[in-house]
Amino acid sequence: MRFCLAATLLLLSFAPQPALAQRGASCHGGRSFDQFLAGLKQQAVAAGVSQRALAEAAPYLVYDQGIVNRDRGQRVFGQVFTVFAGRMAAISRMQQGQARIKANAAAFARAEKQYGVPPEVIAAFWGLESDFGANMGNLPTLRSLVSLAYDCRRSKMFQDETIAALKIIDRGDLSPPEMVGSWAGELGQTQFLPTHYFNYAVDYDGDGHRNLLRSSADVIGSTANYIATGLKWRRGEPWLQEVRAPQNLASGFSWDQADLTIQHPRSKWAAWGVTYPDGRALPNDNLPASLLLPMGRTGPAFLAYPNFAAYTEWNNSLIYSTTAGYLATRIAGAPPMRQPQGPVAQLPFNELREMQQLLVRAGFNVGKIDGIMGQLSRTAVKAMQIKYGLPADSWPTAELLARMRVPR
Repeated sequence: MRFCLAATLLLLSFAPQPALAQRGASCHGGRSFDQFLAGLKQQAVAAGVSQRALAEAAPYLVYDQGIVNRDRGQRVFGQVFTVFAGRMAAISRMQQGQARIKANAAAFARAEKQYGVPPEVIAAFWGLESDFGANMGNLPTLRSLVSLAYDCRRSKMFQDETIAALKIIDRGDLSPPEMVGSWAGELGQTQFLPTHYFNYAVDYDGDGHRNLLRSSADVIGSTANYIATGLKWRRGEPWLQEVRAPQNLASGFSWDQADLTIQHPRSKWAAWGVTYPDGRALPNDNLPASLLLPMGRTGPAFLAYPNFAAYTEWNNSLIYSTTAGYLATRIAGAPPMRQPQGPVAQLPFNELREMQQLLVRAGFNVGKIDGIMGQLSRTAVKAMQIKYGLPADSWPTAELLARMRVPR
């Protein structure tokens, strides 16, 4: 649920769907929304929420069919990594990140000392999630949460998020009218779900409240706490680094080694001919890393270190997580990534879905058939590339799709 993506990854449909409220009732034993809400309030009390907080929140605990329509109407459109990163990690955002670090130097220094998370990492998420607080959403959070809780698709998740939001009110961090954010219930300048807000938000400006909507210091400290504690950041280690992949495979390198699930010491990658983009040799050390090819063997290449797992936990979209890691390196002073020598073909959405369907038919688990080539789909693509004797770089191509369409 991270990254309030309404303007970037999601193309939303708002067509009315009157049957959806009935679906909510059907998955809650036929209970109406009011009956469901009464039960949810009982769960909240059992979890320690006070009657005072429930009373304050009551006017906002109402069902909104439009929120459910947005959630069910999501349409993801495909963009290749270089296009998405070119827009989302633009020079202007890099410069804004550097300016924020300078303007909030004391809070960033304190967070790095306490949590071990570099300022650039925090600033990149801050910029991508809300443009440093400029775009946090304008919808009542409680209304969004209870509407999605009543819907069948992720009811348990949003029941838990509603209770967490009530606990935030109880703790005195935010009042119900202040809880305004994205349609999916995310809050604050780095778009925390309420469970993350309640568990990881810290009062970094010393005013007695954890306010991630208006306090830059609280945003910095809380984001660092979440990355370090929740996402297990490894202090003092890199996260992502652009490299040049070997085009000559005589060194023994095979494209099937380019996979986030495979790690080798940096010395091994160096022995296989992986270098810095300018051709300089990699350090001959044992730091583990994966070779990440977000657009296959003809696109950009990165070494993804163990800390990159924090990015994929923050948002499991490979395009988003790689862009966030890349933007952090740019804020830290890295040069722009090398552009591919030629255009990298990407299959259209309908053909990506078709490929996923064919992969499932071949016995692979790709998760949801949605036209999004996540890690499961990429692993299955690699297996089929190996089967057909194609370069196994996990990038779905027209040639692979054509081979898979022919029954064998």
